[in-house]
Amino acid sequence: MPINVSEPSKFSPRQNAVLEQALQLLADGGEKALTTSGVARAANCSKESLYKWFGDRDGLLSAMIAYQASKVRTFERSGERLTYTSLHDHLVIFARDLLEVLAGDVSLALNRLAIGHASAHDSHRDGSKLGKLLLERGRRQIDRRAMALIDAGKRAWLLRFHDADETYHTLYGLVVSDLHVRMLLGEPGLKDTARQAEKAVTAFLRLYGTEKVLAEMPILG
Repeated sequence: MPINVSEPSKFSPRQNAVLEQALQLLADGGEKALTTSGVARAANCSKESLYKWFGDRDGLLSAMIAYQASKVRTFERSGERLTYTSLHDHLVIFARDLLEVLAGDVSLALNRLAIGHASAHDSHRDGSKLGKLLLERGRRQIDRRAMALIDAGKRAWLLRFHDADETYHTLYGLVVSDLHVRMLLGEPGLKDTARQAEKAVTAFLRLYGTEKVLAEMPILG
């Protein structure tokens, strides 16, 4: 039976297409390229539609980040009772999506832009607005959905842990390691995200899996 994965983007297909164009503009041309006129032209829509859908420029940026975060799929809470196989598959989907999104030109451009803003405003008490948006609308939305999967695994007696936040950050560290920092510094991304995702999930399940999970896992050769 195919597993369900969440599609948390609240936008319509047309709005998603506009946000995709806006993200590509940012990745290709930097912050200066991200104007309402430029987005409207690239997405073949009116500026009035942009304002209606997303509000001002900050609203557009917020929507872009939320849309980008929605590409990291997690667990759809639809009454499904997890098994070892479905938990493993959900975790691998999450890990692979996370790696592919973080390694993409768009996410790297957003993070480099946020770092630049933080450096330029390090003496300003409000800090970087873009950095805050990346945390609130991006990273924390991904974190929240992934932790729901981990909690579901515990309720199904597949995972054992005391601190869900610590457990999730262990998973995140196993998946991402220092790869994101290295990519931000210009190193090429992974050639085989599937292998890294599988390796990280296997390590995670060996750390936090119950006896039931450990008994079903393949024996290391």
